[in-house]
Amino acid sequence: MATKKKQVLELAILGALSNGEAHGYELRRRAVALLGAVRTLSFGSLYPALVELTSIGFLESDSAGALPRGANPRARIVYRLTADGKERLSDLLGQAGPNAWEDDAFPLRVALFGDTEQKVRVRILEGRKHRLEERLENLRESMVRGRERVDIWTLELQKHSEEAVEREVRWLSELIEEEKP
Repeated sequence: MATKKKQVLELAILGALSNGEAHGYELRRRAVALLGAVRTLSFGSLYPALVELTSIGFLESDSAGALPRGANPRARIVYRLTADGKERLSDLLGQAGPNAWEDDAFPLRVALFGDTEQKVRVRILEGRKHRLEERLENLRESMVRGRERVDIWTLELQKHSEEAVEREVRWLSELIEEEKP
């Protein structure tokens, strides 16, 4: 799995299976819960990822009993982490670089903080905070430069964005303070 989206999906699947085996529908439900309310996960993305993770050796699957005639076989396939899959999940949870605090991966990483070492959590939170502080500075500079050229609705949207980023920076500061010994 190479792209950022595939890496996020891989982590979501492995993280969802860390709580025990599941069939496709249950696995999708767990992964969506980890990814957050604003993210969706189609079966068209899930099943190819499951096939790939199984072929790599991170997952194993088996049929959950005899299928009635005409039943969808995917609904009965149960997936579980292999030892290599558990090791891969541990490796992914130990990564605290820029990919961990980017918009795509950050909510998932926070959802998996219960299985993440404290020093890695702090690094991810600090990285996210720094990234958002940069974003806030750029947003403020843009608002000053473009104030005369934008209509009132664009200005309101910019102010809303600024407030949202400020709120997240405060939240991150509180989490970092709680995490430090």
